[in-house]
Amino acid sequence: MEEFIRHYGYAAVALGAFAEGETVLLFAGYGAQQGWLQWPQVMIVAAIAATLGDQMFFFLGRRFGPQLLDRFPRLRGHLPRVQAMLERNAPWAIVSVRFLYGMRIAGPVLIGMAGVAPWRFVLFNAIGAALWAPLITGLGWFFGAGIAQVAARLQMGEEILLVLVVAGAAAAWLIRRLLRR
Repeated sequence: MEEFIRHYGYAAVALGAFAEGETVLLFAGYGAQQGWLQWPQVMIVAAIAATLGDQMFFFLGRRFGPQLLDRFPRLRGHLPRVQAMLERNAPWAIVSVRFLYGMRIAGPVLIGMAGVAPWRFVLFNAIGAALWAPLITGLGWFFGAGIAQVAARLQMGEEILLVLVVAGAAAAWLIRRLLRR
């Protein structure tokens, strides 16, 4: 497993971050904590792939917005929310949309439909990805460190439990043998 992650881990990070990405990045952060991947490389690959993925979704929304709304009617329900966010503070909306659950793909599509200038989306999307990648991989890193500590404690607990079970079984065997005599 470790060798598989070392060999294909960055490709998995790129593919995962291109689409949704959070789960893949959490695991990649854990892999970096274990030494299977390099954390700076995970962050860079994730930020670049997430930026490119969101750019693709932005331009799909810009070009095929009405058709996408017809094809995916649930998108239509999110459009007023995204437009309101863009009216209040467009840069902040572009940066933060990747952090909103369920809006990672829909957000860039809807922003593209809303007529945001491409250069503006490129800039603030890249900033959002640069914040998102270290945050999510960092959570995976710290989660992995916590799991490693818990696993070490559990392993010690398992060893103690094993000794107690063996001692209990030996005591039961000895008592049984003594009672038979």
